[in-house]
Amino acid sequence: MHSALALPAPAGLAAAVLFAVATTNAQDPPANAPGSARQPADPERPAPAQDPAPAPAPAPAPGGRTPQKQVVVTATRTEQDPFDTPRSIDVVSRQDLQRFQFRTTPQALRMLPSTMIQETSPGQGSPFLRGFTGYNNLLLIDGIRLNNSTFRSGPNQYWATIDPLSLDRIEVLRGPAATQWGSDAVGGTVQAFTKSPDRYGPDGVRYGGEVYGRYASAENSPAARAEIHVGMTRDDGLRTGFLVGGDARSFGDIEGGRATGLQPNTEHDETGLDVKVEHWLAKDTKLVFLHQQYAQDNVPRTHATVFGESYAGSTVGTDLRRDLDQNRRLTYLQLHRTGLDGAVQSMRFSLSWQTQRELEDRQPATGAARNQAFEVGTLGTFAQFDSDLGQLGTLTYGVDYYRDNVNSWFRRASGAQASDPIQGQVGNDASYDLLGVFVQDDVAVTDRLGLTAGVRYTYAAVDADSVRDPSGNRIAIADDWDEFAANLHLRYRLLGGWNVYGGVSQGFRAPSLSDLSSFDIARSGEQEVPTPGLGEEHYTGYEIGTKVRTGAVAGQFAWYYTDIEDQILRFPTGATNAAGQPIVTKGNVGDGFIEGVEAQLDWEFATRTALFAVGTWQYGRVSNFNNNGSTRGEEFVSRLMPPTVILGLRWEDAEGRLHVGTDVVRAEDADKTSAGDNRDTQRIPPGGTPGYTLWNVRCGWQIDDRSSLELACENVTDVDYRVHGSGSNALGRNFVLGMRVTF
Repeated sequence: MHSALALPAPAGLAAAVLFAVATTNAQDPPANAPGSARQPADPERPAPAQDPAPAPAPAPAPGGRTPQKQVVVTATRTEQDPFDTPRSIDVVSRQDLQRFQFRTTPQALRMLPSTMIQETSPGQGSPFLRGFTGYNNLLLIDGIRLNNSTFRSGPNQYWATIDPLSLDRIEVLRGPAATQWGSDAVGGTVQAFTKSPDRYGPDGVRYGGEVYGRYASAENSPAARAEIHVGMTRDDGLRTGFLVGGDARSFGDIEGGRATGLQPNTEHDETGLDVKVEHWLAKDTKLVFLHQQYAQDNVPRTHATVFGESYAGSTVGTDLRRDLDQNRRLTYLQLHRTGLDGAVQSMRFSLSWQTQRELEDRQPATGAARNQAFEVGTLGTFAQFDSDLGQLGTLTYGVDYYRDNVNSWFRRASGAQASDPIQGQVGNDASYDLLGVFVQDDVAVTDRLGLTAGVRYTYAAVDADSVRDPSGNRIAIADDWDEFAANLHLRYRLLGGWNVYGGVSQGFRAPSLSDLSSFDIARSGEQEVPTPGLGEEHYTGYEIGTKVRTGAVAGQFAWYYTDIEDQILRFPTGATNAAGQPIVTKGNVGDGFIEGVEAQLDWEFATRTALFAVGTWQYGRVSNFNNNGSTRGEEFVSRLMPPTVILGLRWEDAEGRLHVGTDVVRAEDADKTSAGDNRDTQRIPPGGTPGYTLWNVRCGWQIDDRSSLELACENVTDVDYRVHGSGSNALGRNFVLGMRVTF
């Protein structure tokens, strides 16, 4: 829970050239230029359907900074003041992203309550939201699902393929949300909104952009990004905007705390490219095209190799090498229409194509080296409509459909061992369909009482032609599931700045292709085998909370309880494979609960000076089979977040050109472990993960209208620590320097 802005220092020759070009061609920053102190309103710019109109802010944002204007769309799929949303929701704004300069997109969530960022390696990250991670949380990019049917159970690395430097903001909705978003939305739904072109003038062509650089000492990581924006205004006042951005980052071996020191085999490289075009067909009609791609090269799973570091008694892996390459591409075309007359007031259509490719290069200590890979191509589409029913509320309804085509085409090994002709990491020659139809109504029952209610029907189907069964034979899997989910939430305004709310939301998750057909190494050397015939997971979330917003105080508090039924969990069979590794299978054996309390408070006790606090407490139990796979009993939910408190102080000058902040993070011992946690000896020490206390300081300076500088010292006291379930120790004392120049 620490970070700061950062910029070029050793960002390389390319960054230096970009910096020189920017400063040479700098002109007065245009309206709405990022990082500019002068941002006049542009009354002639048509309001895009996806860009929410300004509204008052809710509870404090990450790091204790309360934004001045804000709306959210993830909670109800329509624009809403988060203060009036009867759910726990937070926003990581563009200013947060710029000031904190988070290393990865998962890291951008680390200051939020009920959120723990597990990292198998520094190039990966899997947020735990209200006790759930991996495919039990849903990630959206501009409304499009990142999740697909190959996502693995437990922590996975896919969220790190979202480039944080390409984002405008992130919304985080906690708790089940199947009505709005369908399968996987259990622990939380996170929506990442990409940057849009923002250089427009009253007429003609206007251009500009920015360059950014960052260096972090404990990561030994230079990074640079450049953006070009072009805006054209036609004679009729309509606009067309272009944004092209690209960045490159190199992460060296990370430096742990004072006793850990340099952690070898933790380095990797990343590159990103994004293009966005917005074209107004009419004042209230916008066409949006986006293409983005992101690649990670040689991201090591260090804990599984001989280069791993023992921490508090954890074991070290035996592989000589285990590296992962990831490549993700997303292209979409969307049409947004607002301000319509008649039965429908707004509509939004989307057509997308996304590919995700994963390649693992592994060299075990014994046996032949091997590579395994798979590629997923996902066709996605959705249509959403909004209708104003007057006293009956605002109706939001629509349909979404996604189809995965999966090729898990080889598992190749050197030496005498042959390639696997059946499947790679998941079933080969496979498809997965996910169809949903939803409707939700948001009603103002009285001036004080609001009600939100909705229902969704989902159909899912899998067809995999080539799957290796536990006995080694080729089989085919074909199955389908359907599910209804509903929600009901109430919000009551006690006073002008004080709301209370409560509600019930259902969540579910259909079995994925990974659940059914995975043949891979799990945890610390377990052999997972395919398991056909699984059923859906079911969840019911209950939440009661309150939100406060006055001139000096903003905060929110919530108690939640998530009932778990039929959760798909791994458990040992009692058998071992030829290498002596325990074989694990899966089943709908998990029944239990997770409950917790989360709190946020921001108090401006003096002019432009504020205290902020974030607190989390969590507890959960679930049933599973024991280590022999014979007796079913109750145990702690895997990787429960320990009690965690963040306390901080910030100050900002009257013009917003200088800000200073500090925070202290205290995480208690994570000693409530499951049998699976205890078997994961490379990542979780015996008895659980020790607690830790961190101290971070940061400051920022808006040098002039075109340039800003951010400085930070994270983990000031150089503490050795590990976030629960992670594969490496976290950063030791880390000096971060960042700079941004607009033109």
